[in-house]
Amino acid sequence: MPLFAIVAYDRPDAGTLRADTRPRHLVHLEAIRDKATTIGPMLDESGTPLGSIIVADFADLAAAQAFAAADPYAQAGLFASVAVTAYRQVFP
Repeated sequence: MPLFAIVAYDRPDAGTLRADTRPRHLVHLEAIRDKATTIGPMLDESGTPLGSIIVADFADLAAAQAFAAADPYAQAGLFASVAVTAYRQVFP
């Protein structure tokens, strides 16, 4: 199973983009729900989202990159940076 990690950090000046775009983002994630190892926001010390992590089974790197680019969060300009890399799960 080829796993890939998508790690995206929000722009500090993104304002309400995350909240405004979240419903469309969740619909987008449904496409990989059964292929995902983990999906969720990264949080700062106060619990405020500062980015997102997705680890899922994709056909290849190009498919993972395309999924990341099609994310409504990415299309809305929420992210300051996005990295898509191969991932090897060690535990559990």
